[in-house]
Amino acid sequence: MSFANLKKQSSLGSLTAKLVKEVEKVNNSGGNTDDRLWKPEVDKSGNGYAVLRFLPAPDGEDLPWVKLYSHAFQGPGGWYIENSLTTLGGKDPVTEHNRELWNSGNESDKDVVRKQKRKLSFYANIYVVKDPTNPDNEGKVFLYKFGKKIFDKVMDVMQPEFEDEEPINPFDFWQGANFKLKIVKKDGYWNYDKSEFAAPSPLLDDDDALEALWKKEYSLAAEASADKFKSYEDLEKRLKYVLGQKNAPRPRLDEEVSGEDSGRGSFAPKFNSTVESSIADAITPSSTTSSEDEDDALSYFQKLADE
Repeated sequence: MSFANLKKQSSLGSLTAKLVKEVEKVNNSGGNTDDRLWKPEVDKSGNGYAVLRFLPAPDGEDLPWVKLYSHAFQGPGGWYIENSLTTLGGKDPVTEHNRELWNSGNESDKDVVRKQKRKLSFYANIYVVKDPTNPDNEGKVFLYKFGKKIFDKVMDVMQPEFEDEEPINPFDFWQGANFKLKIVKKDGYWNYDKSEFAAPSPLLDDDDALEALWKKEYSLAAEASADKFKSYEDLEKRLKYVLGQKNAPRPRLDEEVSGEDSGRGSFAPKFNSTVESSIADAITPSSTTSSEDEDDALSYFQKLADE
């Protein structure tokens, strides 16, 4: 763009309109700049709807999903938003700190553990069958990050409770089933209870088209690879800083929100926001269920306490 065009656009106000449009895109996408990720959206009443198809494991990988543990909480020194090394089967400083608190026998310490508990998330490849809010997403392959609530629904159809129910592999191209994602706002949280699988049916009738989709899938193993995690020492240093126990350099904004996802709300930065207020906006109760991973996390700490 030439300087003359820059001045012309300024006089027409087009630059301002363009910036406003970009800000709206950031707000609507939850601050997500990763175009591989699909995220649901809700209307003003808090309702949302989409039809998805979970896809088979990518070529060269065994499972059609990958599990990830993370932590997100605030302390005197700011926010702690990091992936947990327990995902890799290793020790994690937050887990060890929470274990000490849980074993103290004080109910107040257990309340702190509840606030600092692990969050369980999953990644899977999906094909978007219907997305009324963003029709351009339809017919495309995305990564989808979701919580235990939706994963339980997947497990329910794979391992049905009653004998008159046939098990379904929802990740199968031919004998799988579409997933009707239904979101309602309940007590200030997104609730997925009404979500359900449709009757089994082939995703497409063309095997060549299915193979083409399969080749477009993203690696799931890469989402929980070692390079997605900081070292124990770096995490411990950050934890101590957040807990107000030791001074440490402030991380960059992109490091602090590196683990932010749809399960913790929308990250919607504003031009006047400070780093802390932006991160606070990122963790809101608007897009998760309050008990979605409560049982998993607290049972984990109880297990540690019993060892």
